[in-house]
Amino acid sequence: MYRIGIDVGGTFTDLVAADVEGRVTMAKAPSTPEDQSLGVMEGLTLLAREHSLDLRAFLEATDLVVHGTTVATNALLERKGAAVGMLTTEGHRDVIEMREGLKEDRYNLRMPPPVPLVPRARRLGVKERVRFDGKVATPLDPRSLAAGIERLKRAGCASVAVCYLHSYRNARHEQATRRALERLMPGVYISLSSEVLPQIKEYERFGTTVVNAYVGPALGVYLGRLEHRLREAGYTRDILIMQSHGGVAGVADSVRLAAGAVLSGPAGGIAGGRHAARLLSHGDLITFDMGGTSTDIALLQGGEPQLTGDKAVGPSKVALPAIDIHTLGAGGGSIAHVDEGGILHVGPESAGAVPGPACYGLGGTAATVTDANVVLGLLDPANFLGGRTRLDAARAETAVAALASRLGTLPVAAAEGIQRVVNTNMAEGIRIVSVRRGADPRRFALLAFGGAAGLHVTEVARMLEISRVVVPRVAAVLSAWGMLATDLRHELVLTYVGDARKVGGPRLRALFAEMEARGRERLSREAPGHVDVHRAVDMRYGEQTFEITVPLDGVDPDAPDLMDQVIERFHRRHEELYTYSAPGQDVVLVNARVAVVGALGSPPADRPVELRAGAGAAPRSRRVYLGRWAEVPVYDLDAARPGLEVKGPAIFESATTTVVLRQDDRAVVTPRGWLDISISGS
Repeated sequence: MYRIGIDVGGTFTDLVAADVEGRVTMAKAPSTPEDQSLGVMEGLTLLAREHSLDLRAFLEATDLVVHGTTVATNALLERKGAAVGMLTTEGHRDVIEMREGLKEDRYNLRMPPPVPLVPRARRLGVKERVRFDGKVATPLDPRSLAAGIERLKRAGCASVAVCYLHSYRNARHEQATRRALERLMPGVYISLSSEVLPQIKEYERFGTTVVNAYVGPALGVYLGRLEHRLREAGYTRDILIMQSHGGVAGVADSVRLAAGAVLSGPAGGIAGGRHAARLLSHGDLITFDMGGTSTDIALLQGGEPQLTGDKAVGPSKVALPAIDIHTLGAGGGSIAHVDEGGILHVGPESAGAVPGPACYGLGGTAATVTDANVVLGLLDPANFLGGRTRLDAARAETAVAALASRLGTLPVAAAEGIQRVVNTNMAEGIRIVSVRRGADPRRFALLAFGGAAGLHVTEVARMLEISRVVVPRVAAVLSAWGMLATDLRHELVLTYVGDARKVGGPRLRALFAEMEARGRERLSREAPGHVDVHRAVDMRYGEQTFEITVPLDGVDPDAPDLMDQVIERFHRRHEELYTYSAPGQDVVLVNARVAVVGALGSPPADRPVELRAGAGAAPRSRRVYLGRWAEVPVYDLDAARPGLEVKGPAIFESATTTVVLRQDDRAVVTPRGWLDISISGS
C-alpha cells in the first residue's frame, strides 16, 4: 500500500509516494492555477508510472492522500474570494475597517488603508447584544435579523460572516442566526465567529471570520472537484488537508474552517523539517524552502516550530494558530527589474508557472532568477526535470542581456547581480526569524529544500556564518514528503480573563479538561487510537495590551502548584522573547489552549539509498560561473555512494534539484543519500 503527499506550489505540483517498506518515490508536474486538480491528476499519473502502474491500479493500492493546497491562499492574496456579507452587532459594522488603528508603514502619510474584504454596504448591523460576561443585554431581534438577511440575499452574497460581540462567551445569538440563514438563504456558506475563533478581541475574531467566509466557498469547490476526480480515477479512501498549524484535517473540517488552510502548503515544509530533525538527531534547524514563486523560512528549536496567532496574509489578519513562517517574494520565477535610479531589484513579482521564466519558452520575456542560473551555467538546460523539459538557454540569454543593457553591464555580470540580490534578500529573511527573535543563526543548521534552494543555499549560509547545510535526497519535494509525517490535529481555545492567581489552578485545570474532552471526542471519530495533548496559555502583565502564548509541555495539569508553574513559565518565556521579565507584577490569564493530536501511522523514513546502475561513476564536468568561468565536476546525486566526500567547487544534480558547492565547501553523502555540507569560511 502507498501513502501519497501532494504539495501544490505556484510553479510546480510536487508529489511523493511512500510504500510500507519505506521506499520513497517522487514526481513533479506543472501547476495549473486555473484548476489545481488538473495538475494534481497529471502528477499522480507521473507518480504511477514510477511504479510501473496505471493510475487506477496505483490509486486502488493507496490508503492515504495528504494534500497541501494554495487555493485559500490565492483567493485571499488575489482578492478572488466569494461575495461576502457580514452580520454584526448593531453599531459595530466598521470594526474590520478600523482594524487596530495601525498600518504597515506608520510614517508613510500617503499610505492608503487596506480595502476590507466586505464592502460597507454588505456589512449590516443586527439588533442584539451579549455582555462581556455572556449575559444577554438585548435579545436577538427576529425582524432586524430577517431584514439584514433579505438585504444580503438581494446583494447576491454567496457567503455570510456572523460576528456578534462577546459570542465567544455566549454563542446563542450566532447559532440562531445560522438557523435563520439556512432557512432564508439555503446553500449559502455560513461562518460563525463563535466557531471560527471563539476568543476575546473583536478585530481578530471578526477579521478571521470574514477571511474564513471569503475563502471557504472557493476551497469547498476545489476540494469537491478534487474528490470527484480522485473517486473517478479509483481512489476511495480519506483525503486529508494540510493545516496552517502543521497538522491535518478531513475535507469537511477543512472547508468549514477554511481560514485554517491559508498556509497549507508552507506548513508541509515545516512538517518535513520536523521529521528531518528527528532523522538527523539535530533539533535546531532553520528551514529554507525556495520554490518557483517564494521562499518560506522558519525556526525549529528542539525540533519544534513556534506557533503564532498573529499571522497576516496580505493585508488580512488570520488569528488562528499557525506555524510562524516568514515568506519572501524570492523564488526561481522572481522577476529582476531596474528602477528609475538604476538600482537592480529581484521580486516580489513572479513569472509563476505561466508564462514562467523566459527559458521555459512559454511566452515569458522578463529576466528571472532561473534565467540567471541558466546564464551562469548552474542549471543544465538539457537536464531540467530529468530531461522531461528542456530549458531554452538562448531565451534566458536574451532576457538577461536586455536587463544588462539597462544596467550598463555585461549579461554575466547582470546574472551574477541577480544571484547576489536574491541571496541577500533571503539572508535577511533568515535574520528576521532568528536574530530578531533572540536566536543566533550560527548555532543552527540550514535545511534546504524546494526546487531552487540548492542553487543558493551555500552562499546564503556563508552570508550568515552558518557552518552546516543539509540537503535531503527528497529536497525538491520535501513539503509533500513532510505531509506524510503529519498527524490529525485540532486546536481548541477558551477565553477566561482574570488575575492568574485569583483564577487559580483548579479553574485552569477545569478549562483544560473541558477542551481536552471535546478534542478527544472529535478525534475518536477520525483516528481512534493514541492521542497526545498539548496545553498552553495566553498571558500578559497587568498593564500590557498584548499577551504571549506560553507552552506548557512538561507541566502536570494535576500538580497542586499548577498555577505557580504556569506563572513561572510565563516569566521565563517573556524573558526569552523580550530580554526581561517582571516577577513582581501581576500576571493576567487571557486564554487557555489545548491541541489534541492523533497519530496517522509511521512517517516515511526515507530509508538508506539503494544505488542504481552506474553508481560511483566518474563525474561529468560543466563550465559554470562562480566569480569566474571554470570547468567544475558535476555529480549525479541519485547515484552518489554513501560516504562520498566532495570538495567544492562542484555541482550535484538529480532529476529534480541542483546543489552548488562553492570554493572549499565540503559535502558528504549520508547513508540516506542526503548531502551534509560544511561551509567554508564559517
